[in-house]
Amino acid sequence: MKIGIAVLGAGRWGVNLIRNFIEHPNSQVLAVVDPNLDSLMAVQKQFNFNESVILATDWSQVQELPGLDAVAIATPASTHYTLAATALQKGYHVLVEKPLAINLSEAIKLCQLAEKQQRQLFVDHTYLFHPAVDRGQRIIQQHQLGKLRYGYAQRTHYEPVRHDVDALWDLAIHDIAIFNTWLQQTPIQVRATGTVFPKSEVTSQREEAINPSEKLADLVWVTLTYPDGFQALIHLCWLNPDKQRRLTVVGSLGTLIFDEMSPESMLILQHASSNRRGEEHNVCESAMAPRPTTNIQSREILSLEQVEPLRRVCDRFLTSVQTNTPCPTSSGDASVELIRILSALSKSLKLGGQPVILF
Repeated sequence: MKIGIAVLGAGRWGVNLIRNFIEHPNSQVLAVVDPNLDSLMAVQKQFNFNESVILATDWSQVQELPGLDAVAIATPASTHYTLAATALQKGYHVLVEKPLAINLSEAIKLCQLAEKQQRQLFVDHTYLFHPAVDRGQRIIQQHQLGKLRYGYAQRTHYEPVRHDVDALWDLAIHDIAIFNTWLQQTPIQVRATGTVFPKSEVTSQREEAINPSEKLADLVWVTLTYPDGFQALIHLCWLNPDKQRRLTVVGSLGTLIFDEMSPESMLILQHASSNRRGEEHNVCESAMAPRPTTNIQSREILSLEQVEPLRRVCDRFLTSVQTNTPCPTSSGDASVELIRILSALSKSLKLGGQPVILF
């Protein structure tokens, strides 16, 4: 039996969800909800829905729809909690775009509600289903990079500027999730500094902010410190002249680069040779001690499975619904840990970049 789904939100990501659920043999799109009539007409034209698919401007219009089993939410982050809570209370399984909520307490409440209702709460952390992230995790687990030294990431573009969350909450969760997955650790200390550009330089969307008095950072620098001493630096900006989606982990034997903007060489392993290969040095050693020298020996473009990450997300969500079992990668509980990190980073940002200890 197919799983009946209502998609809330017919914007860019909502359209992708609709497409994937339509194409999946185990799901049936019963309704699409969006307050914008033009968006509803656009999806009607794109997918040529028959009269059995309800197009509604308000979620309340389809809450009692016969055959409805699950709700997929692709709306602004500030609306996630209310929509997801209502859907869970109605007895529906929920797939929600990241972040699960915009504060930690709401995220925890949603997890508790899902457990109480015995329904699946699945968060769309798409990158964790990306073939490059899968392959990169295996590379690191096989110790092909040697001793991990540090990491860095850039996630930037020029607009759109979000009006409900800052660049930190909009962008950072992807790279934090990838670093955590690759390292199999979570940070013990975080730090964030940010810049709010003058209003004249920012899109007019900012004028529609839910809380106009709250300044939303347009540029953010994040530092994550992990239990083993590994540090990751992340550059986030939505007013950057070029689009970047790049994450790098540097080790004593090589470097792993995930560059989403290079489709022909998305995942690269650079092998290294050192005259003191794998040997680490204490900063207290004599200044006369020879320093390790590293030279790039080879640059290997790694092959990847050709599959759309969001297709994997939708497939795994449907499996979770069918079996009523959580997905460890994208469960509500897993997402809460990411929101805990974002909340600590927000605290550091408000404190002008002071480090915040986690756990």
